Amino acid sequence: MPEAAAAESGGGGKTARETARETARETDAPFVSVRGLAHYFDVSKPWLNRTLEGAPRLILKAVDGISFDIPRGKTFALVGESGCGKSTVARCVVGLYRPSAGTVRLDGIDMASLKSRREIMPLRRRLQMIFQDPYASLNPRWRVSAIIAEPIVAHRLMTDRKAIRARVDELLRQVGLTPEDGVKYPHEFSGGQRQRVSIARALASNPEFLVCDEPTSALDVSVQAQILNLMKDLQKELGLTYLLISHDLAVVYNFADEVGVMYLGRLVESGATEALFGAPRHPYTRMLLDAIPDLEMSGRARVPVAGEVPDPIDPPSGCTFHPRCPHADARCRREAPETITVDGIRLACHGIEEGRIAAVARGKA
Repeated sequence: MPEAAAAESGGGGKTARETARETARETDAPFVSVRGLAHYFDVSKPWLNRTLEGAPRLILKAVDGISFDIPRGKTFALVGESGCGKSTVARCVVGLYRPSAGTVRLDGIDMASLKSRREIMPLRRRLQMIFQDPYASLNPRWRVSAIIAEPIVAHRLMTDRKAIRARVDELLRQVGLTPEDGVKYPHEFSGGQRQRVSIARALASNPEFLVCDEPTSALDVSVQAQILNLMKDLQKELGLTYLLISHDLAVVYNFADEVGVMYLGRLVESGATEALFGAPRHPYTRMLLDAIPDLEMSGRARVPVAGEVPDPIDPPSGCTFHPRCPHADARCRREAPETITVDGIRLACHGIEEGRIAAVARGKA
């Protein structure tokens, strides 16, 4: 971060931002740390309508107090049904949404503590986002070279046109395209090629952290594998840290180091990918994994995902999963579970805490 981002201590000392980063590294703190993150949407009718009709304000708790860490160079994946709050978490982490509560720290720096543009821009350069739809995330009126060069110009990383052009050519090669593709428009590419352009644009500012919101869901299966392999190679080459948002459990199993399972704005289970997929404990995690086709025809008993996702504006009392859970009892309906740790897996479930539900060993996803 530039020295202007914080006041210098006397005698040429370090800035507060530099001190925070060094402290984080010395204590082996995670590169990305999310604590108690919440984001609420006011979906009420206009004030006049509420006054005339006597209607209350309606608050949708899209994300309701989740916490997780991502070590440098690793991948953390969030999974869950549509509407569980995964994409809202992604937008809060990159700063598109301001959290209603909680903190997001990048390399020891609380993003909410940055107020001025001078402070925010250096941190913004270090994180980028790859969006779900490669057809909607690229400006159709710009040539690809201008799209990729935009972060370079915005962050003033280079000013010489020849140097910028050389950097754009290098990025195009890095994602499996050619410099000649820079003169084309987005509509001249396939979906997979457009997503490669999106990745090149994300890499243009030399980021350390990428938030990937369903980066392959709009692509064909064969193209998905190409994009995921590219992202893996770039992670190894550049030491990137990923937050992956996905509903595809097979993708998550083969890509992520750790997984968090979300339900109605909360994390119900999280931990190392191998451990969580190998022996899921939370009933919701089991149901999600049971929805994956059993290609090995093992004959293992499967419980399909039953019921409907409750209204997030008026969620169930107690454990929000209890209306769909085959193990729910009176305590589940009355009391929200606290997060506990069992064999390195973090869970929020009364049945597991009380010993009523045990882990079930599974094969690979």
